[in-house]
Amino acid sequence: MSSSRSRVLDLYKRLQYLGRDYPGGPEKFRQKCYNAFKRQSAERDPEKIEKAINLGEYVIKEIEALYSLRKYRAMKKRYYDEN
Repeated sequence: MSSSRSRVLDLYKRLQYLGRDYPGGPEKFRQKCYNAFKRQSAERDPEKIEKAINLGEYVIKEIEALYSLRKYRAMKKRYYDEN
C-alpha cells in the first residue's frame, strides 16, 4: 500500500510539473488534475489503483508528446519559410 501511495504522489507531482506549460493554462490544468485525483482518493482495490496509475503514466506521455510537437512546429516555423 505504501509503495502505491508513493507512486501516486510521484505521478501527481510529475503531472503538476508538466502542467506549467499546458496550452489551456496552468491553473486550469492543475484544477483538473486535482479533481481527477480527488475522485479516485477513496479507491482501495490494488488492481484499480494500478490501472489508474498506468492511465496517469499514459497521460504524462501524451503531454510530453504534445510539448515535443509544439517545439517541433515552432522550430520548423523559425527555419522554414512557408510561403
